[in-house]
Amino acid sequence: QAEAEREKRAKIIGASGEYEAAQQLREAAHTLAHEPVAVQLRYLSTLVEIASEKNSTIIFPIPVEFVRAFGTLMENMTGSSQSDEADPAG
Repeated sequence: QAEAEREKRAKIIGASGEYEAAQQLREAAHTLAHEPVAVQLRYLSTLVEIASEKNSTIIFPIPVEFVRAFGTLMENMTGSSQSDEADPAG
């Protein structure tokens, strides 16, 4: 019975820790959602952590907006070069 009581307390302590972690993650998500600069600071902090380790590869996440803008730029460049080829006079 004593062992069952210890297991019960361990589960309660574990669940309490998970609850507190979830609360902190919720608060962090709220902060990041309302403070765009916080996202950049966290990003830079992560890069510092990665750089301090002995890694040979660093992955840089690229915001979706950059990818879309690059795609639009490429479409515009391709479209203008195709129209230039169709009408050599200009």
